[in-house]
Amino acid sequence: MYGTLAGALSGRKIRFDRQSYTATVDGRIAGVGKTIRIYSIAVHYDLTVPPESREGAERALRVHPSGCPAHQSVKVASQVTLHVGDEVVTLNSESETE
Repeated sequence: MYGTLAGALSGRKIRFDRQSYTATVDGRIAGVGKTIRIYSIAVHYDLTVPPESREGAERALRVHPSGCPAHQSVKVASQVTLHVGDEVVTLNSESETE
């Protein structure tokens, strides 16, 4: 998921601070050994982009789930804290923007 989003941003030529780009992921997994099942994943990305890239970054974030195999295979709840200049925008999978 982390790499898919980074690729979506890079593909759109959106500069972002790779040093501060982080993701925190929690999951619910059941099973033993090689037989496991992922029931849910919750991911929170923290990303900084320049102000002129806000629209493109938000668009990449909206379409990111359709190109991410993890999002497609398991219901993923995602939240993004997007730093745009001095402004902080929060996006999540339940609503486009907060």
